[in-house]
Amino acid sequence: MLAEFRVGRSSRRPNQDWRLRPIQPRGRTELGISFRPLQAEALGLDPEVTLRALLAYPFHLVRLAAYWSRVETAPGRFDASELDRQMELAEGAGKRIILSVGAIKNFGYPEFFVPPHHLREPLAEHTLVSEASHPALSEAAVEQVRRVVERYRGRRSIIAWQVEHEAVDPLGVEHSWRLSRGVVAREVAAVRALDTYRPVLMNGFLSTTTPVGWMQRWRTRGQGDSLQLAQGLADIVGIDYYSRNAVLAWGSRSLYLTQRQALEQNRRWRKLAGWAARPRHRLIVSEGQAEPWEAETVPPDRPGMVAFSCPPERLIDNYNSCLRPAASGVHLEAYLFWGAEYWVQRQAGGDGSYLAAFARVLDES
Repeated sequence: MLAEFRVGRSSRRPNQDWRLRPIQPRGRTELGISFRPLQAEALGLDPEVTLRALLAYPFHLVRLAAYWSRVETAPGRFDASELDRQMELAEGAGKRIILSVGAIKNFGYPEFFVPPHHLREPLAEHTLVSEASHPALSEAAVEQVRRVVERYRGRRSIIAWQVEHEAVDPLGVEHSWRLSRGVVAREVAAVRALDTYRPVLMNGFLSTTTPVGWMQRWRTRGQGDSLQLAQGLADIVGIDYYSRNAVLAWGSRSLYLTQRQALEQNRRWRKLAGWAARPRHRLIVSEGQAEPWEAETVPPDRPGMVAFSCPPERLIDNYNSCLRPAASGVHLEAYLFWGAEYWVQRQAGGDGSYLAAFARVLDES
């Protein structure tokens, strides 16, 4: 376990390693990205301009999100014009879409997108949020899921619905409350009742280090984690894969947890492979780390430097690491790179290496 901890400078001078990395063949695995308009805004970018720039690349899939607080800004007001526009741009570029319908959690910081008028008091820490403890919130969340599916089920570009984000895991590292299986199962049932054709995707965090694995088991005790729930409720299981993250920082240095092919990680891969081998079961990487995970909410963008947690060559390394198990018997339907907005910000600042590394994978895989 100690080998998984590493102290290093949080940023270093860039090199050209991303040009030299071999690219694992993708076989039948489709490639794509997730798009976070809020992250684009946090990075000082125009979301529509950013999405247009990314859609010009020849990938297959884009994951979009119906953020509850963005489409229901006031009681009784439903305005999905922003999401409509994202759909139109993606369809115009010939991309297929995975739509994350939420409702309570969705991908992209802060992960929690309940409109204030549906939750007058913050969710209590160390509690399991259930239909019994929060009946009004649960009912409103199901209604939000229904509205989104009803609005978009006529679009042929949508190939799957994602329900919640890391559904029953605690919210990031900021909060310890979590959703009950019953709340999530009711949302899944609402999606299936409205669309019997498209599959349901659910995602979960794959621990790549021993300490994170231990913490994950402790925090999800009692009802299991999101990957376990996904295997019981979903048609497609999505793996969120991060191989290096900062734990704390002091000055120019940080303490990192770094993947070392832990026994726990290999065990989870094998279990997921066994699940995916059954009929009508599919497996994807829903988030493959391709942006820094430092001890900061917004990834650092220091001129002339790259972050230690994810320089551009690590975008390729993480892709290769996930595709190698696929080559040995685990078929991944798709691999979605995580961090595309950051690549555009870096390019705007004069560093096109992240986008170029992404393009290499697309061209050479």
